Amino acid sequence: MTPESSDRLALAIHLVLRVGVFALLAWLGMMLFPFLMFPIAGLLVTSALSTFAAAAVANAVSVRAFERGSLADLGLVWSRTSSRELFAGAGLGAAAAILLLSVPLALGLARFAPSQKADHPWGAFLFVTVTLLFGAVGEELLFHGYAFQLLVRRIGAFATILPAGVLFGLAHIGNQNATNLGIFNTMAWGILLGYAYARTRALWLPIGLHFGWNFALPLFGVNLSGFTMGVTGYALQWSAGDLWSGGGYGPEGGLPTTLVVIALPFAVRLLVRSGDEEVTGDA
Repeated sequence: MTPESSDRLALAIHLVLRVGVFALLAWLGMMLFPFLMFPIAGLLVTSALSTFAAAAVANAVSVRAFERGSLADLGLVWSRTSSRELFAGAGLGAAAAILLLSVPLALGLARFAPSQKADHPWGAFLFVTVTLLFGAVGEELLFHGYAFQLLVRRIGAFATILPAGVLFGLAHIGNQNATNLGIFNTMAWGILLGYAYARTRALWLPIGLHFGWNFALPLFGVNLSGFTMGVTGYALQWSAGDLWSGGGYGPEGGLPTTLVVIALPFAVRLLVRSGDEEVTGDA
């Protein structure tokens, strides 16, 4: 074995070790935290907060063990463009969800109907908003945090984004009323969010996209990845079939979401005029 080959092997082993440690810590967290939280919290809160806690621990330990231990190693350093990326992403995600559901409402394929009202609607709104924010940040740290960013630097964005997106979708298989199309759309969302990171080399844009989409859907009274959240006291009733409505998984399980997610990367590219070099990754 030549010295050059030996160096490449050592780098590969080091890369596998770092990613493996991150994955192990995340897996242990996703086993432990739901066990601790579920008896005192509902399914939605347990899912969101346990994901956030597991991701935070896995990222913090990995960064401390292998890097300088700074937010820059997690894509969370605050810069002059961070607020613009965060709010632009949230606006784009929310606008996509609003467009997705406004069309069937306008065409008479869905209508609002009264549902069980929350006892304290403003409290419910704030509770759901904070929970979804923790969930969005947690999932971005988990799937596009330290391990993802390390792989982007070492093997390139295109070689990393697709498998990470597939894992993102597969992680939702256990959600209530999950369907094949719903998981496929969730994979597509994972790829979109990974692409958003690659365009900016920061997590603010994907966090914004993730939260904006997740925030807007429950306001229409539809399920979000299988979760039902009573926020407004109204629910969307469909006259169209599950292929269009998404069924119990929510609109993310429908064909319109497939079309929206296919179009969103073009909108992200317009939002972030960073040049093609941002998505190629380092050699």
